[in-house]
Amino acid sequence: MTGTEQTGRTGSQSVERAIAVLYAMEGEDHSLSISELAGRAALPVSTTHRIAQALVRGRLLAREGASSYRIGDGITALAQTAARQINIEAAAPHLHGLSSGIRITASLGVIEHSEAVTLYSARPPSMFCGHQLPTRRAKLEDSAMGQAIVAFGQRRDRRISALPDVQAARRRGYSVSSADGVTAIAVPVFDSDGQVRASIGVQARSVRLNPQLINQIHPAMRQTAELLRGVVAEGQVRSNIDQLIRATI
Repeated sequence: MTGTEQTGRTGSQSVERAIAVLYAMEGEDHSLSISELAGRAALPVSTTHRIAQALVRGRLLAREGASSYRIGDGITALAQTAARQINIEAAAPHLHGLSSGIRITASLGVIEHSEAVTLYSARPPSMFCGHQLPTRRAKLEDSAMGQAIVAFGQRRDRRISALPDVQAARRRGYSVSSADGVTAIAVPVFDSDGQVRASIGVQARSVRLNPQLINQIHPAMRQTAELLRGVVAEGQVRSNIDQLIRATI
């Protein structure tokens, strides 16, 4: 192996280890000790400590106390760009076409931190009511759109354990949530690499959005999700994180 090949391999390994340390923080809203990070990342404590220090310099982690770490404001800023990686203007006509066809508001959502965020809602030209509009932000476990993104993700996600009926959602092709007489369903939106980037959701009073209507509108939702493959980001946030890690490790 040449010196250049050895350097490239070492650099790549450092990035992969740093990413493992970052993902060890996933789903946590409190700080973790070095030993906890090391255990979750399956790395030696000394290696984890060196990587954590580099990530602190890059603002991807932040120190809390003498030996604990939490997500830094740098990674938070990157996560918040997820919504801006979706071309809303290009997505809107497809969503309006869907809402007009099924006569229910169609919404596009993404995940930020531990919440599902509604980016855009296309109202139908008729039969609209306030029950069809999702909240701007909702906990993942309370949101069909958030559940769809997590459930259909290819990478193992610790948040799955907190969500209901994940396996059932995968079998039928959509997620379902119901509360206070309102039912919502959502389908995942994949990019051209097969990664889940967003979801399309609809909701209405449960007496209207019953199993029969769900079976009728689900194919149209899936078709619209396919049309949106070209307007969602393809790994831009992950690419930005990789670049920041390479600059700090």
